[in-house]
Amino acid sequence: MKKKCWCGSQLVYDVCHEEFDKKLKYYKKHGYKVPTHKMIKNQKQVEAIKKAAVVNNGLLDYIEKNIKIGMTTQDIDDMAVAYTSSHGGYSADLNYQGYPKSICTSVNDEVCHGIPGNYVLKDGDIINVDATTGVNGYYADASRMFMLGHVSEEAKRLVKVTKECLEEGMKAVKPWKSCIGDIGAAIEKHAHLNGYSVVQEFCGHGIGSSMHEDPYVFHFKPNEKTELIVPGMVFTIEPMINQGTRHIHLGYDNDWTVYTDDGKLSAQWEHTFLVTEDGVEIISQ
Repeated sequence: MKKKCWCGSQLVYDVCHEEFDKKLKYYKKHGYKVPTHKMIKNQKQVEAIKKAAVVNNGLLDYIEKNIKIGMTTQDIDDMAVAYTSSHGGYSADLNYQGYPKSICTSVNDEVCHGIPGNYVLKDGDIINVDATTGVNGYYADASRMFMLGHVSEEAKRLVKVTKECLEEGMKAVKPWKSCIGDIGAAIEKHAHLNGYSVVQEFCGHGIGSSMHEDPYVFHFKPNEKTELIVPGMVFTIEPMINQGTRHIHLGYDNDWTVYTDDGKLSAQWEHTFLVTEDGVEIISQ
């Protein structure tokens, strides 16, 4: 009796991932760091992640239509709770390692993990809204930047270049040809060419049946060997780009919110990607 494939597809191994494993062995023999089997998703898992992404994308679309000057960041969190629950999803952020809210709202010099609260959105603010939604035990993750009212030209440029950094990282994803570190190198190059810095303390990550899985996705060129990119991998790219210094610090009012050291602006965009046989597919954005 032929054995079933390790990926959980219920297909027999020799028609599912036998050739795939041969390629992994070839690249490993030639010095590459190859991904573990745990990093590879089967079709059923991909479809489950995509179901979570439908809700996550819809949530960010809903916020984009309704966010406005004068509302509080807590109002945004309230929208997220109502939308997600009414569409069959749930927040992966809520209670994650003690995180108290359902999304992250990071304004101006807040780099990431801004906790929704009493802050009132003002004319000229830029804000990142980061949402991770679960549906039936699988997750999708994305964040977007929103600009409110009369935003400065420099703030607009930072938001634009940050999204371009994400897109440059996406272009570096070449199945069987590039490694995770190439994503970071592409992001860092574009940021530096535009006079910005890249936060190094936070990364993209694999995602699937857990919010954070391997691989660790660098946003700068790492001084270490990184995994070969192969079909079936699902991970986020989520660069945090600073207007000034890359250095950051944890705020004094909670154990979550991270700020730029120099008080200058920071921006972030995040997508969840599926690596396919011939490229990459955006799952959540």
